[in-house]
Amino acid sequence: MEKTNKIFPGKMVFGFFLSIVMTVLAAIVFYTDFTSSVKLWIIGALAIFQAGVQLIMFMHMNEGKSGMINTINIVYSVFIAAVIVAGSIWILSTGHAAHY
Repeated sequence: MEKTNKIFPGKMVFGFFLSIVMTVLAAIVFYTDFTSSVKLWIIGALAIFQAGVQLIMFMHMNEGKSGMINTINIVYSVFIAAVIVAGSIWILSTGHAAHY
């Protein structure tokens, strides 16, 4: 762990503030007159951004000797999850799973 002489954890407070703002924005978007698909896209984008803030600010993903390795592992995991979800949706929506 890296020693710091900081008394006030500014990075943590900023991350907490960003998380609160994104949560409030998601709640505001929920109560707007946007279509359901637009609401889902906006809330999904806010969720992805908030997950990034959580990983960097609170989980210290990119700090230390293995920071780059941790980042690559997270990106790879997200890619694999996206491929599995997209492939499953593709297979189920095109009827390839139907056996006659």
